[in-house]
Amino acid sequence: MDKKDNYITEEKKNELEKELIDLKGPKRKEILENLEYAKSLGDLSENAEYHQTREEQGKLEERIKRIENILQSAHVVSGGGGDIVGIGSSVVVQKEDSTEQKTYKIVGSEEANMALGKISNRSPFGEALFGKKKNDLVSFKTPNGVVNYKILNVS
Repeated sequence: MDKKDNYITEEKKNELEKELIDLKGPKRKEILENLEYAKSLGDLSENAEYHQTREEQGKLEERIKRIENILQSAHVVSGGGGDIVGIGSSVVVQKEDSTEQKTYKIVGSEEANMALGKISNRSPFGEALFGKKKNDLVSFKTPNGVVNYKILNVS
């Protein structure tokens, strides 16, 4: 696994595929209906509803294109496992000078959500962990200085 590549989990792939179906189907149809209604209101140059709907349509098409690009270019990985930290791995770490243990899951940048304990393989912390194994020490820079962690477990 190359840490510079784009990765998504099988779970995220399924989520994106469902979103794409919704955007291309019901959402696109809804916007087209709204455009038809806005056009029926008259002069398009001063029609705020028409311009707003066109903007929404642009955002929708942009999101569709983005999802299609992600699904086409990203490598799909299944859960981690193994001894070495990679995409899909769950990593238990302990910060230097602390007894508190935290568990993080290494995911691609599309799935990163620190509140859920999902960190991107491209984040400074994710890059520091990538390729390491149990009992390794890792360091990375933060705005407040260098932070050191010990890897307690990889699964």
